[in-house]
Amino acid sequence: MLDLTVKYLGLELKNPIVIGSSGLTDSVEKIVELEKNGAAAVVIKSLFEEEIIYEMEEGTHNMTGRAVVYPETFDYMDEFPVEDSVRKYLRLIRESKAAVSIPIIASINCVSAQKWTYFAKEIENAGADALELNAFILPSDMNRTGEENERLYFEIIEEVQKHTTLPISLKISYYFSNLAQMIQNLADTGIQGLTLFNRFYSPDFDLENLSVIPSFVLSNSNDLPISLRWVGIMAERINCDIAASTGIHDGKAAIKQILAGANVVQVVSAIYKNGNSYIGEFLNEIEIFMKEQEFNSISDFKGKLSQSRAVDPAAYERVQFMKHFRSFQA
Repeated sequence: MLDLTVKYLGLELKNPIVIGSSGLTDSVEKIVELEKNGAAAVVIKSLFEEEIIYEMEEGTHNMTGRAVVYPETFDYMDEFPVEDSVRKYLRLIRESKAAVSIPIIASINCVSAQKWTYFAKEIENAGADALELNAFILPSDMNRTGEENERLYFEIIEEVQKHTTLPISLKISYYFSNLAQMIQNLADTGIQGLTLFNRFYSPDFDLENLSVIPSFVLSNSNDLPISLRWVGIMAERINCDIAASTGIHDGKAAIKQILAGANVVQVVSAIYKNGNSYIGEFLNEIEIFMKEQEFNSISDFKGKLSQSRAVDPAAYERVQFMKHFRSFQA
């Protein structure tokens, strides 16, 4: 029997396939179906810090004094009954825990450490197994320095840790001037995991109506190399688990991320495109690979191609590109 079990955030999962925060995980019924099709854990669709603050303050007018306020926040609150979202979120955690046996990971999309962090305790009390903080801080504010942007991540972690004993994972982007050092410093805060990487909202232009519209919501397989490189560079060099995310569209991509050193892979776009049953295809490809390579467990090949263990560490660096570029024939 092949052993597909993995450890992530102190939790034992039956396999490395985790369904990331999305519309796939916004109801008990959907989560039940994901478990039936083989998902090892789910990250519930994110609750936004603005929603928590709104309910606490009972109105958007009290939010205008915050240091970080995004214009789309107010549009969101005009369209949806935000007052109910926090209670619904806690109920979703409780009911999901009662309905499935796989771990339920809550998710907060946050841009600051202001006022909302108490809610981490409510999530713990509702029964969540862990908490993922999706730090969505785009470095586009020209009035804030890079150092100020980076400090926000540490402030968020510090404040949340005051309120909960849940395992915490931080989902970040690669928008840092010294990404390796930033990842290492974040890992040293005592969090249990890092998810590499999140996807920012991407604008596109509607040429007919001359307006800005959302686009490129789903990832594609061409997005894999960025996270694969950084999982491989950081694996076995930081004091926390790694979840690989973005561009993982089949079992082969999942295998590559595990070879790079990821504990688990977060999958969303591939399931949107192919349906819940596609989780089985991921698992089938992993099992075929393990049989062909004579691996009995995931731990037999986890990190086998990480930079820390690579025969050719330069394969992750610029020098290897130079070698490849010189030999490339168009």
